[in-house]
Amino acid sequence: MAVAGSALVALPAAAAPDEPDFGPNVTIIDPSMSVDAINAALAAASGESEFSTARHAIFFKPGTYGSDAGAANPLTATGIVLGTVGYYETVGGLGANPGDVLINGALHVDAVHGAETDPWNHQSPGSLTRFWRSMSNLAINPIQRPIDPNAPSIDPARADPHQLRWAVSQAAPLRRVDVRGNLTLMGRYGEYASGGYLADSRVSGTILSGSQQQWYTRDSSVGTWNGGVWNMVFSGVQGAPAQDFPDSPSGDLAHNKFTTLAATPLSRPAPYLTWNETDGYAVFVPDAKRNTAGAGWQNGTQTGSSLPIGTFYLAKPADSAATINAQLQAGKNLILTPGVYALDQAIAVNRPGTVVLGLGMATLAPTAGNAAITVGDVAGVKLAGITVDAGATPSPVLVRVGPVGAKQSSATDPTTLSDVFVRVGGPQVGRAGTAIEVNAANVLLDDIWAWRADHGAGAAWTVNTAGHGLVVNGDNVTATGLFVEHFQQQQVVWNGNGGTTVFYQSETPYDPPSQDAWTDGTQLGFASYKVGAAVTSHQAYGLGVYSFFNQGADIHLHTAIEAPKWSTVRFNNAVTRFLNGSGGIDNVVNNVGGPALKGNDATATKYLRSYPPAGTPDPPAPGGGPDQQTITATIVEAPGEFSWTIDAVDHGVVLSNAANMGTFLQSSGQLKPVKVTDTRAGGPAWSLSGQVGDFTGGLPGRYLGWTPRLVTGGAGAVPGGAVAAGLGTGNGLADASLLGSAVDGHAKGTATLGADLDLRVPVDTAPGTYTATLTLTALS
Repeated sequence: MAVAGSALVALPAAAAPDEPDFGPNVTIIDPSMSVDAINAALAAASGESEFSTARHAIFFKPGTYGSDAGAANPLTATGIVLGTVGYYETVGGLGANPGDVLINGALHVDAVHGAETDPWNHQSPGSLTRFWRSMSNLAINPIQRPIDPNAPSIDPARADPHQLRWAVSQAAPLRRVDVRGNLTLMGRYGEYASGGYLADSRVSGTILSGSQQQWYTRDSSVGTWNGGVWNMVFSGVQGAPAQDFPDSPSGDLAHNKFTTLAATPLSRPAPYLTWNETDGYAVFVPDAKRNTAGAGWQNGTQTGSSLPIGTFYLAKPADSAATINAQLQAGKNLILTPGVYALDQAIAVNRPGTVVLGLGMATLAPTAGNAAITVGDVAGVKLAGITVDAGATPSPVLVRVGPVGAKQSSATDPTTLSDVFVRVGGPQVGRAGTAIEVNAANVLLDDIWAWRADHGAGAAWTVNTAGHGLVVNGDNVTATGLFVEHFQQQQVVWNGNGGTTVFYQSETPYDPPSQDAWTDGTQLGFASYKVGAAVTSHQAYGLGVYSFFNQGADIHLHTAIEAPKWSTVRFNNAVTRFLNGSGGIDNVVNNVGGPALKGNDATATKYLRSYPPAGTPDPPAPGGGPDQQTITATIVEAPGEFSWTIDAVDHGVVLSNAANMGTFLQSSGQLKPVKVTDTRAGGPAWSLSGQVGDFTGGLPGRYLGWTPRLVTGGAGAVPGGAVAAGLGTGNGLADASLLGSAVDGHAKGTATLGADLDLRVPVDTAPGTYTATLTLTALS
């Protein structure tokens, strides 16, 4: 039947969702692109230097990329996707599962040659600084060769057929990868490496760890594992080697160094970006689970929530903290697109369940002594893929999870930090009290690296000052893959009950100038991992603590791990190692384990399979049993005192004769040392500030500036930030300016503070002698 006047029309296909604005530093690759175009994009992102401020994220839409025709002979393979993954570059697939994106080729990381002609005998630097990069959520059919097919035979990028190289150290995770072949974690010539982290992945062939001194693998499956130096840890890994760890202080060649747990006590894969033609972009947030094993995407156990991209605010590096916080307060989740974010206040996450996802090693940089990011008294927050750089003005805390005394938490939806990397120094001068502070209960820390820089900008004992890498005050906190290095007091302080750590790697600070400058009361040095005296339950598995005191002084650490001796505070498989330099570590846990000192392998390495020994008492039960009485004795700690003095008989400072610098006259000198002593109970916070009046003759006091420094450490002291002389702009020391401070809970002791003084006056200033008074004020 026909109807007059009607017409048949074709309905248009559903419009594809709009492309979100991820900014200029995100590259989206799709299967329509040529291999040459893909490789050019990879090359453009891979060339950053170690402390570059550029950031890159590369994502592959679902599809197959490259040709597998040359898999058997990589050196002659053509049409393959090939690129190195460089500093501040993250590469990921956008599929729901890793197999949705298949790469025929290699996205790889290679070691740095110590010598071009004899690499086997020159192992440094190798992979020791291969940091700050990642790869996730894709499958690779490994076909690796040098990008230049005419590269010499010694080229480090060469690999065996069906082998992918990921030769990295810290902050370079592999997550949700499906390697359809072999994976090597070391350089081609066995170069030094200090990694590393692999999670939620499958490697069908052999993983060769080789020169990796330690490595943590979580919830994965492997064909076979080959190698192990000091501390290889596996939790929930199908195909992992059997538990095998030395049971004697000097080690035992009959034993490997494997810590193997059948399941991971608590885990949550990191959130990740996805795309499909129907729904466009979203962020998948996996659920947290207990006692997990194997990759959830492989065995069908992964569950979670997919959040549409419209529920996220896509921040750009030019955004202020106020702009970002307004979006969070309006109920948005947050994606930090690649770049460095200068923040004059903390990003404040105060809504339960909020997701904050950084792309391309997005970096938060406090500028005013503030934290970078804080989580309020709420549960279920997810922070992932975030790097933090301390600023020159000291921040008491850089990342805070929960306020002091936090009440809100969830055992089934724990607040989770994944791939959070905090730096104090390196890219810039940085100062902080504590890198990460966890006050909330039921928090999961997964792949954390807190690093006080041992090289780069401001890497010096009195410059990049920082007390602790991690302080845990909340109960039932779990850490899986915890790396904390070079802080000036304890690397980790764990005050909460019910804590669990699976894998710990730590190097003590390299640069204490003397033993006196690095002493915890009467105890030599500061324990790397300290469990608070009031803790009655704690478990840790696979711990490695290493020393390299490089200032030429005979410096010792009394014990790597300090903890109360109860049967319920346990350490399983711990190792200490003298790497180089002088001094060493005298014990593994408390007074047990023996010294790791310079010498042969047995002298330099100490192993402890289990602590405390059998027969150690349980902690006392509150209240006791029916036939027991509880006797409570209160010992009141002496109140102690806080005092400061100018450590010189003559309090006068005579600056150098003024030098003509062209546009101004400059004179310099040094503040007389100021000694601060604090023996008070509880370590209350303190600060010491200085302010100068005008000079005689009408010369403004603002012309004087300073750069505070820590002469000798103690009492938790952290020097204040530099204050520029206010000749052109600014008020210099005419405004009260911080000379030094300490946060709540610092150790008792004495510190000496100093400052380099800088006076800049106009070139037409009349000759003469000018005098001003600098007043110091202490607050506590």
